[in-house]
Amino acid sequence: MNEVTVLNKSDKFTHATVGKLNGFEGKQFVKDATGATSCEISFGTLPEGEAVPFFHSHKKNEENYIILSGEGKFQVNEEVFEIGEGSVIRVATNCDRNLRCTSHQPLTYICIQATEGSLGGYTMTDAEITERENKL
Repeated sequence: MNEVTVLNKSDKFTHATVGKLNGFEGKQFVKDATGATSCEISFGTLPEGEAVPFFHSHKKNEENYIILSGEGKFQVNEEVFEIGEGSVIRVATNCDRNLRCTSHQPLTYICIQATEGSLGGYTMTDAEITERENKL
């Protein structure tokens, strides 16, 4: 299993890694390593034919799954649909969910969990263009 490694950190940011995603195995949560206060992010991989070993639902948090590689099936309550690289699935609170890998290559995904209905501002409604010397 991969572990989260903190590479850089200050009072304003944390830069961490779970390592190479090609060959990543298992499930890794990153909230504790990054000190996130607004959401939980996890990386997961399912080998061919494997599924998450349980269904689950959340009381307050919605989940957003981003499929990075592989193919599979996703189930929300009684509804089942095909997923693959590039799929983005939002699952609301108080419903069961699970996923299974159906491809020969592992199904690798990111899951972002945050309080449902909490997104107050985003992109340009919450951002402002600032002036700073570009050191990149």
